[in-house]
Amino acid sequence: MTDLDVRVVARVVAACPDVAGLSGGVFGEAATYLPGDRVVGVREDAGGVEVRIVAYWGRPLPQIAEQVRKAVRAYAGSVPVTVAIDDIGTHSASSSGSDAPRGGPSA
Repeated sequence: MTDLDVRVVARVVAACPDVAGLSGGVFGEAATYLPGDRVVGVREDAGGVEVRIVAYWGRPLPQIAEQVRKAVRAYAGSVPVTVAIDDIGTHSASSSGSDAPRGGPSA
């Protein structure tokens, strides 16, 4: 394990323009538990950092994964970063949330 602040990793990922949000995975297993907090979508272990996201529809998924990987590496350095895209969402033109990502895997 490294000295990464997973809260910062989550903010860096969420700031990527093609990321609709972070995902906890199928069973909510992709999370880091901290005292009084649970950071969904970011898990760190000896092998690096795993990030699970909901991507916006539009760009090819490998490009979105690379965008996220580069953003995390800009903060974390040469730590191996695995990006999993669990679902696809659309940009909502309204505030109703009807086009919001549903969460969970689509495949």
